[in-house]
Amino acid sequence: METINRETLQADLDAFDISEELGFLLEEPLTDLPDYYRAWLDLANNLTHLIESCQLRDLVHKMPVLSPHLLSNHRELRLAHLALGFISMGYVWQEGQHAPAEILPKALALPFWLVSRRLGLPPILTYADSVLANWKLRDPTVDMEIGNMDLIFSFPGGESCRGFFIVSLLVEMAASSGIMGVLEVMHAMKIPDHNRIQEGLAKVTQSLKKMKETFKLMHNHVDPTAFHGTLRIFVSGWRDNPMLPNGLLYEGVSKEPIFLSGGSAAQSSAIQCFDALLGIQHEDETGAFLTRMRDYMPPAHRQLIETLSVLPPLRDFILSQHSSDLYQAYNSCVSALVDLRSYHLSAVAKYIVVPGNQARTMGCPLRGVGTVLNATGTGGSSVIVFLKSVRNTTQKALILERSKEAEE
Repeated sequence: METINRETLQADLDAFDISEELGFLLEEPLTDLPDYYRAWLDLANNLTHLIESCQLRDLVHKMPVLSPHLLSNHRELRLAHLALGFISMGYVWQEGQHAPAEILPKALALPFWLVSRRLGLPPILTYADSVLANWKLRDPTVDMEIGNMDLIFSFPGGESCRGFFIVSLLVEMAASSGIMGVLEVMHAMKIPDHNRIQEGLAKVTQSLKKMKETFKLMHNHVDPTAFHGTLRIFVSGWRDNPMLPNGLLYEGVSKEPIFLSGGSAAQSSAIQCFDALLGIQHEDETGAFLTRMRDYMPPAHRQLIETLSVLPPLRDFILSQHSSDLYQAYNSCVSALVDLRSYHLSAVAKYIVVPGNQARTMGCPLRGVGTVLNATGTGGSSVIVFLKSVRNTTQKALILERSKEAEE
């Protein structure tokens, strides 16, 4: 009889690029590159000032076209992608929504494209960049908690910018034990071992509850007006975006414009892993959008979701077992995911819908984002409709005890 041993789990952690303590976060991100890349880091490190003083575009035009060939390992490539992503967003949106740049200059576009190809990521700032790989400790001897954490690169928006990305990172960190639970369930299903499946699902449930609790920190650290009016524009992409209806031309890369979505929580590998494990299949446009968001994830993380998606369905297995303990373990997990999604909905109302309506009422599109992005998520989805759809689909996965489906 197969057992789930430490070596098996370690092989998964390596294969899917997961940290037991940090989940999908990049462990110990670098903050410096070889001196050859000084021009990139100088701009990225001073980005907020350069955007606010409208100097960034001019400095990018003077930047040399650097080759990424000296970037020798994964962490260097991730820092380069992060820096080029931040500079590109700043370049495109420096003048706010009314005058976005429609061409990304070759000095940005070409190295960004080449670095992206090596990482298997698209040439835009992704959630994997701004949340998973954009952190450092103020004091390396102290724990990872919000007061001891800082961003490597930042946009205008001050403390709200830091708070938004760091709280998102802490939510991802809270997912780490749940990801371990996912791996345990995945292996326990092969045996199958009821107790191990229950234990794994309990880990996922606890993890989801911790994610929701951590998410609440957003209210102490992010001001809705600053988020909606200043920060949000800089994480907006150029697909399904009325401000850049023709996409963005990457000079020196393609003669045709490229259409890419901005970073969004839909690009979180953790949430999509939990969906895949629980067999929650989002339909139509919602499902297509979530599947497309996998292209914005590091390939190893995407691979875990795809591995889970083709396994024999956990829900069907549990229905076939007629075990109230298994039903309960599964349902607790689904309920915790529903709660997290409901909480995300209320946060979006506070941070996007309400400030957007206020800006419209006052007739003042803010320098960053006015009414045009009000109903649209940064990934390009109609945000409230999308979040209600994923929440409702999750709810439908609940197994009703002694239900007809269990008796069939």
